[in-house]
Amino acid sequence: MNLIHQLVETARAPERDAPLLDTALAIAMLEYPALDTQAYRRRLDDWGRTLRARLPQDPEIEDSIRALNDFLFAELGFQGNLDNYYDPRNSFMNDVLDSRRGIPLTLSIVYIELGRRLGLPLEGVSFPGHFLVKLSLADGAVVLDPFNRGVSLSEDDLGRLLREVATDEPDDFGPLLASARKQEIVIRLLRNLKAVYQRDGKVEKALEIVNLILAIDPAQLPEYRDRGLILTELECARAAAADLGHYLAHCPDDEDADAIRALIEELVEEPQSLH
Repeated sequence: MNLIHQLVETARAPERDAPLLDTALAIAMLEYPALDTQAYRRRLDDWGRTLRARLPQDPEIEDSIRALNDFLFAELGFQGNLDNYYDPRNSFMNDVLDSRRGIPLTLSIVYIELGRRLGLPLEGVSFPGHFLVKLSLADGAVVLDPFNRGVSLSEDDLGRLLREVATDEPDDFGPLLASARKQEIVIRLLRNLKAVYQRDGKVEKALEIVNLILAIDPAQLPEYRDRGLILTELECARAAAADLGHYLAHCPDDEDADAIRALIEELVEEPQSLH
C-alpha cells in the first residue's frame, strides 16, 4: 500500500481503528517517509503512564486537567510556536513532539491524546481561527486552549478569539463549539499545511496537499477552486479550467464566482501546452 492510499484510509477510518495520533503521524510521513511512527506512539504511552502514576485511582476531573497541564506545559515545556508560527514543521506531529512547539491544532492533538490516556474524553473543537479542546460534562462543557497552556476559556475569551479573525460574536456559542470529527480535524490540519506551502511559494507541495484532501473527502468544494488556481499558476490551463468549472457548477453564487468565470474564459482561450 503506497503512502497516499494508506493516509487516505487512515483518515477515513473510525477513531477506534486509527486514532487521531496515527493519522497525524501519517501526514508527517509526507515529509519524513522513513518516520518511525511507533516510537512516537510509545512516547505518548510512556508519558501517559508517568502521569497516571501520579494521580489517585479515581481522580476528580479538575485534578486530572490540572495534572495534565502541569505535566505537558510546565514539566515537558510544550508551548505555542509564536516565533515561527508559519513553519510547516508545526503541522508535522513528530516535529511537534520533538521540539515541543506547535500551532493550536497540533498542540490540541497532543493534549487530546495524552488526556485520553488519563481517561479524559477530550474532543477537538474547530473554532474559527483557533482550534480548541473541550471536555463535555453533565452540566455543560469546559473549553480549553492548549496553545495557551491549557487555560479554561470563558464566553468573553471566546468572543475575543472571534474578534481576532473578524467574526461577529454570536448570541449562542454552541454551534461553534461542536465536537470535531476526526476527518474534519485531519482536513483542517492539511489545510493549514497547504496555506503554509502557498505562503512560501511551494505550489507543487500545495497541490499535493489539495489532491490528498480531495482524496479523503471529494465533497470539499473549495478545494476544487484552490486546485484550479494552483494549476493555473503551474500553467496547466485545461485541468485548471475543469476544476474551476466544477467549483462553479456547485457554487454558482459564491462571492468569487464572477472572478472565477472570467478566469475560466481566459484559460479556455489559452493555447494548450503539454504538462
